[in-house]
Amino acid sequence: QVQIGQSGGGLVQPGGTLRLSCVVNGSFVGFPPMGWYRQAPGQQREEVGIISGGNHPVYTDSVKGRFAITRDTSKRTVYLQMNRLKPEDTAIYYCKHLPTGTWGQGTQVTVSS
Repeated sequence: QVQIGQSGGGLVQPGGTLRLSCVVNGSFVGFPPMGWYRQAPGQQREEVGIISGGNHPVYTDSVKGRFAITRDTSKRTVYLQMNRLKPEDTAIYYCKHLPTGTWGQGTQVTVSS
């Protein structure tokens, strides 16, 4: 069984930065593949990016060059660094433990002046 706790998020002006954190607790070896997703109001949840066991993240086109997924194995934490934020990045952001499909609780990111 896996438990996920998210933190970070908030209100930021366009062009600003935020970092989201996702702590993964449970019984596993190494670091599991994790995904970041987001859901804007009235929209379906979409994939933002995934970091696999090989530590080579892949991103959706709309965030390439602006967002970065990293992880700290010793802290069992995966991060989503978001730079040059745009109003269209406004959404609830979720992390997901891919092997079990377990979701974090979500955190609101609002980009507005």
